[in-house]
Amino acid sequence: MSENTNTQQARTVTSEDHGKLDVRALVLLAVLLAAGFILNFTVGKAISSISGGMISPEFIISAFCLTILVVRPNVPQALVIGLISAAVIQITTTSPFVDFAAEGVAAMLMAVIVSAGMRGSAKKIVPAIGTFVTTVVSGVIFMIIRIAMVGAAQQLAAAMLPVVFATAVFNAILVQALYIPVCKALKVND
Repeated sequence: MSENTNTQQARTVTSEDHGKLDVRALVLLAVLLAAGFILNFTVGKAISSISGGMISPEFIISAFCLTILVVRPNVPQALVIGLISAAVIQITTTSPFVDFAAEGVAAMLMAVIVSAGMRGSAKKIVPAIGTFVTTVVSGVIFMIIRIAMVGAAQQLAAAMLPVVFATAVFNAILVQALYIPVCKALKVND
């Protein structure tokens, strides 16, 4: 019997594995999107009801931000992640197709933030800051497109901006809290 059969080690993802949009990365995205989708229907609706609609967390954004933090894709790969995420959002959205622009741009922005920030001591706050900025950008793009579609710019902006910022805070806290446990569970070196 060889020693290899007796001592199998768990695979640890190293820095060489970052940036690969492979099957493992797509499975991670699928699992996180599924969790985000379920959370949108349960916790998201509950939070929205409790807050009188002021906070409507979009767990799909949290899911793709967390995926980008773990996988560290390049910008074109992040666009793919954003578009896949937008496709999932189409199931529940009241504004079809708007999310493709919002999530595509936001996912690419998150990839740039992660690429620039995950060094030294700054990497401790990148999950929260990156997710906050990404959520705000996604929400503002969504809002601008909605305003262009339906008009009523002042009323729509006044109604949507507080929701965008509250959701951004919620998502930032969620992703910051989940980043290290997800990395540990997946044996990913951050």
